[in-house]
Amino acid sequence: MTGTDRTGSGGSGAGGFGGGPWLLGVRHHGPGSARAVRAALEAARPGIVLIEGPPEADALIPLVADEDMRPPVALLAHAVDEPGRSAFWPLAEFSPEWVAVRWALEHDVPARFIDLPAAHTLAWQEAEGAGEKTEAEPGEPGPGEGDESGAACPDVRADPLAALAAAAGHDDPERWWEDVVEHRGTGGGDALAPFTALEEAMGALRETEDEGGRDRDLVREAHMRLQVRAAGREFPQGVAVVCGAWHVPALRRKVTVAADRALLKGLPKSKVDMTWVPWTHRRLSRASGYGAGIESPGWYGHLFGAADRPVERWLTKVAGLLREEDRVVSSAHVIEAVRLAGTLAAMRGRPLPGLSETTDAVRAVMCEGSDVPLALVHDRLVVGDVLGEVPQGAPAVPLQRDLSRIQRRLRLKPEARERELELDLRKETDAGRSRLLHRLRLLGVGWGEPAASRGSTGTFRETWRLRWEPELSVRVAEAGVWGTTVLAAATARAEADAVTARGLADVTALAERCLLAELPDALAPVMRILADRAALDTDVGHLAQALPALVRSLRYGDVRGTDTGALAEVAAGLAERVFVGLPAACTALDADAAEEMRRHVDAVHGAVGMLGDAPAPGHGDLRSRWRAVLRSLSARDTVPGVVRGRAVRLLLDDGELVPDEAARLMGLVLSPGTPPADAAAWVEGFVGGGSGGGMLLLHDERLLGLIDAWLTGVPAEAFTDVLPLLRRTFSAYEPGVRRSLGELVRRGPEWRGNVTTAGSGIPGFATTIDTARADAVLPVVRLLLGMDAPDTPDTPDAPDTPDAPDTPDAPDAPDAPDAPDAPDAPDAPDAPDAPDAPDAPDVADVADVADPVVVADATEEADAAGGVDTTDAGTGNARPAAGGRRPGADDDDLVGVDA
Repeated sequence: MTGTDRTGSGGSGAGGFGGGPWLLGVRHHGPGSARAVRAALEAARPGIVLIEGPPEADALIPLVADEDMRPPVALLAHAVDEPGRSAFWPLAEFSPEWVAVRWALEHDVPARFIDLPAAHTLAWQEAEGAGEKTEAEPGEPGPGEGDESGAACPDVRADPLAALAAAAGHDDPERWWEDVVEHRGTGGGDALAPFTALEEAMGALRETEDEGGRDRDLVREAHMRLQVRAAGREFPQGVAVVCGAWHVPALRRKVTVAADRALLKGLPKSKVDMTWVPWTHRRLSRASGYGAGIESPGWYGHLFGAADRPVERWLTKVAGLLREEDRVVSSAHVIEAVRLAGTLAAMRGRPLPGLSETTDAVRAVMCEGSDVPLALVHDRLVVGDVLGEVPQGAPAVPLQRDLSRIQRRLRLKPEARERELELDLRKETDAGRSRLLHRLRLLGVGWGEPAASRGSTGTFRETWRLRWEPELSVRVAEAGVWGTTVLAAATARAEADAVTARGLADVTALAERCLLAELPDALAPVMRILADRAALDTDVGHLAQALPALVRSLRYGDVRGTDTGALAEVAAGLAERVFVGLPAACTALDADAAEEMRRHVDAVHGAVGMLGDAPAPGHGDLRSRWRAVLRSLSARDTVPGVVRGRAVRLLLDDGELVPDEAARLMGLVLSPGTPPADAAAWVEGFVGGGSGGGMLLLHDERLLGLIDAWLTGVPAEAFTDVLPLLRRTFSAYEPGVRRSLGELVRRGPEWRGNVTTAGSGIPGFATTIDTARADAVLPVVRLLLGMDAPDTPDTPDAPDTPDAPDTPDAPDAPDAPDAPDAPDAPDAPDAPDAPDAPDAPDVADVADVADPVVVADATEEADAAGGVDTTDAGTGNARPAAGGRRPGADDDDLVGVDA
């Protein structure tokens, strides 16, 4: 079609069209097209408006006028027997189709959809094995379409606007479209002129296609031609057709009715339901993976809504957003950004600043050249998080209605922007929210995902990360096959999942989810299946993997009021079977299997620790029996070193092994008779795996010395074999811990002392607690904790300390003023230090507030070190003994005792 057969297409009113319809070719979701459509409809005043879309949605058109309907929204069609097979037709406020429907309702003009029925579209998907179709974009080619066209056609059909932009000499189709359409004012000229020009351009592009074209396009266009003919006969006042510009030449083409009906004959068909669902600007963006045709829905929405001065208004929005994020943006920034955007547009030969010019201006003026705040502007404004709303009267599956009712009762409104929700399960409303979110997760509706709680780790608190996505409406429709309410559907789904679960761990995880969702009717059959699976499963790894989830579930009985008696019985029985089979299962393992078994040992240890708080009747003390298992593992040479080392570490942490015994076991393992690889594996199990082993080595230098001595004695030929294990062990430590360990190793064993010999206590620590020194800091601790007032009655207890009689020695401090006599002493060379003498009263002040015990202890430690002569300790001063002055110290460093 070359555009010569355009009967009356250039008229501006009904009389100018003769017998032909008004064909308004548009770009879907284009604000310029939307403004042009409204202007054309106002000028033509047709008797009916036909819109590209599924005819099953005709009954839903009146809902567009509902005051609770707020775009963006989408028409959702799904197969009745398979809700997951669905399609969307999204519409935004700036979509030409939405504008056409709104105009028709405002002027009491009938509106109809004329595209191929969704019943055929969904059945066609099933026949072709396409599976679920997430979005049907009317008139817009999707990714990969156009492969059946001619040599030059694939690119043209896939993106006709890019072809037109290239023909006009532009390399950016979006910028070209903005210049020729979006920035074009409505003006007072011919309202149909832009559609005439676009029809000519599309006609020229379609001439490059083969006659056959694409089968689906031909069928759709045949159906639309039949609907246009029928409407023309029914409404002699005139017919306006709003469709994708690509289809306009085909709708204008002269084709017989018989030929069109022949194309529609024998199409597959399925039963479908349709409704309105909320949509988001993010889902209209190409970046989200839904090729809706626009990259910047927020920007296009602004262009459509801004009556005048769009650039100034846009940059004001940007400034407001940046101010909310505590960035300094003033009115002067906005004025300068407007000027810069205008200058860039003039330099680039554009009629008005577009998105690229405003973005460059924002980056240079408001973001100071940084792309970090610019990314926020793009996410919040250029794309946007606008979520549409649908009235309650819209058709919906019963499950959706029940979900909406619960959302209103719990005041939990769906939002497009991701947010965190803190729940206190002791409150009824928060507990109800938790139940709802857990039940929806069971149904596969991922509205919320659990997150780590920052404020508390108690079981009464939960943190959720919420974000409503449009496709969740399809998930709700799919879940409707399980029941008409959220509770009934979640119960039925849990029972079905328990039957089809593959492993024991899957069943235990399901039991935990049933407890979280408070599904008592589902928990009983799940527990029966769990007991049966546990009795038949002999794999200790499976049992150990299933036990932690089962034990975690026991904690929810206190907060949620769930009876967990049966759960405790199964968990205790599972733990006993692990105790019996674990030692034998830990033999003859390779490195990977040993590492996996170490993780199982850790998981079982934590589970037994929690299970001991809620023991099941008739199972005795599970903790003592588990410790016996750990002792057995630590003493067996056939058990891999990583498991033996972990068993020793767990016993040490629980206080079942004294440090001397742990050091003895480490010394045996690190002896020359043990192969270096086995010793390295033992070390990894003992201090590796993110178990806080670095802090243990820092505080127990004896263990560090053992590892240091062993490592320095590893033969050169074996060092490369143990290096990966050691690197994996120590690289998991925090940087500060690694730095401190390196400092201890650098100082060497002479500084640390003979840490390889057993002593009465840990090197670097006294054998007993020094209560006197601890009492000295109690006033500061009370002050920090705000406990001064309650603790004031305890102050009379101070004289009870053994050191109380020493307090009369404090008056000796006034002797400090004798310091000026120092120049008279034989130490004449020290005369230049005389100006320091006035500092002596400060020393006396320190002595007044310092505990004499602290001063005495500091003096004794200095004497023991052999580096300080304390003959002047009575004055609070100290002198270096011969040869005891530390390197790099000056005279000032040696004055006074640090209290």
